Amino acid sequence: MNKAFSKEENILYSFLNTVYPLTELEFKPIAEILKKKKYKKGEIILDIGQVETKTSLLIKGFVHQYVIIEGELFTIDFSLSGMSFNNLTSYIENSPSYQIQKAMTDVEILYFKKQDIEKLLLKSQPFCYIYTKLFEQVHLEREKRSLLLQHKDVFKKYELFLKTIEKSKVFIAEIPQKLIANYLSMTPESYSRVKKEYLKK
Repeated sequence: MNKAFSKEENILYSFLNTVYPLTELEFKPIAEILKKKKYKKGEIILDIGQVETKTSLLIKGFVHQYVIIEGELFTIDFSLSGMSFNNLTSYIENSPSYQIQKAMTDVEILYFKKQDIEKLLLKSQPFCYIYTKLFEQVHLEREKRSLLLQHKDVFKKYELFLKTIEKSKVFIAEIPQKLIANYLSMTPESYSRVKKEYLKK
């Protein structure tokens, strides 16, 4: 831990260094635009109709991202400590959000405002590289999930979830089973059954 940085800055520094080995000098302008916020369990971080103006890194707790269609809940994604998140469509298009981000526990986030990110992207090549790589990862995971959701066979769907979604084991360990079932477009009963079948292999 670098004593010149705050606790939050050190967390961010470690996170970004998994993508690119930043020097302290390169990290300084990134730290200068960093902000922090806390939410209580049950609070809405982003609601339907609001515009996403930030990119966040969760440092404590669990955030559920979902949509409501014809009265039914559909999971978009989960974020646990050490994971980044935002509503990408609203963020890029500056359009009203169609999804909800809800704190499922007390949470703490570090975040950057969009306007600050765009200014820094023009000034910092290392930050530009990191930003690009993180967005590539988001697109990769969403494409993999989109593919596995095409399968009607729940066993195959669960198998692909374990093999292709990098965060699958963390999700299984820390997220309620009914929400993972929803994420995989299964009923809780089907998820429970296929999970038991898979473990017998």
